[in-house]
Amino acid sequence: MPKLPILSSKDIVRILKRLGFEPAPKRGKGSHSAYVKKTEERTYLVIIPLKNEIPRGTLHAIIDQAGLTKKEFIEILRTKNIRSSM
Repeated sequence: MPKLPILSSKDIVRILKRLGFEPAPKRGKGSHSAYVKKTEERTYLVIIPLKNEIPRGTLHAIIDQAGLTKKEFIEILRTKNIRSSM
């Protein structure tokens, strides 16, 4: 399995929006933003630091918060054409 790429917070927000996440009301102050997605089973809350480069460990945490696996996330990156370099 390939390593996770280094993404910006803008790239991650684009991915989450395409997956149905919306900005969380009254959350994400200062240097972080928050996105939420409600399903019948649960509510997913993802906190994203606003940076040009998100470290891989932080990206792993974001993927977990979104209810995805690393494999699913990489497949989304490939199919959604989020970054021109992928």
